Amino acid sequence: MELADLHIFRTVVAEGGITRAAVRLNRVQSNVTTRVRQLEADLGVELFVREGRRLNLSAAGRQLLAYAERLLDLAEEARHAVQDATPRGRLRLGSMESTAAVRLPGPLAGFHRAYPEVRLELSTGDTRRLVAQVLAGELDACLVAEPVDDPRLEKRALFEEELVIVTEAGHGPVHSARDLAASTIITFAPGCAYRKRLEDWLARDGILAERVVEVSSYHAILGCLVAGMGVALLPRAVLENYPGADLLAAHPLPGRSGLVNTVALWRRGAAIPAVSALVEQLAGSVDQSLEQAA
Repeated sequence: MELADLHIFRTVVAEGGITRAAVRLNRVQSNVTTRVRQLEADLGVELFVREGRRLNLSAAGRQLLAYAERLLDLAEEARHAVQDATPRGRLRLGSMESTAAVRLPGPLAGFHRAYPEVRLELSTGDTRRLVAQVLAGELDACLVAEPVDDPRLEKRALFEEELVIVTEAGHGPVHSARDLAASTIITFAPGCAYRKRLEDWLARDGILAERVVEVSSYHAILGCLVAGMGVALLPRAVLENYPGADLLAAHPLPGRSGLVNTVALWRRGAAIPAVSALVEQLAGSVDQSLEQAA
């Protein structure tokens, strides 16, 4: 039983016969007759009582008509829902913890005011896990650090972060990776884009961290740094928003090696209206910040 057959059946009932239904459907009469008979054969019942050229609904036909109305109305509702460009429904967003803490509060507040029908679900994780969740359909979009190069994904650059080596305030100058040769690295588990960037920076000078301490939050990393347990690579914005920033020191990386883009990612061709609206909201917040800075 197909929706098209139910549509033909409902039209025959509404028009009172095959001839007028064929005109309404822009079909030949024989085609309408055949489709009705196929529907009856499929269901194993007669839907009409035939009296000459007149068709009257049978008891089974009256039952089917009620279901046909509901099914066709529901199909139309579903069609409008997926074609509607108004952001609504559930939006599953993943984000790096630093981005969620520093970059999202203001824009998300504005997004909620602009699109109250969207139910936002926010989860945090490392870049590798978030990208995998988007590809698996577990997230609608995510905010992660470059580089990410996958033809199955679409992306838009949003924020440029400056990454700095952060140490306790009394730590000596950090001019190169060799100044961290004997340091303990405080970082997230493998999969974190910032961890990989730090490891690559150290490796270029042939430095391998003697000890790596993995923690699960930026608050834990910052606490370890204040206690003098090691060093970390963090966005400068995270340090600037930390109440104990005066107990720490930021050491810039040379040139543009400390600059990294945060991008929004979603599956290619699968951006729901809420994703598009959120990306525009975040991009607008970046533009506003640049205007204020100027």
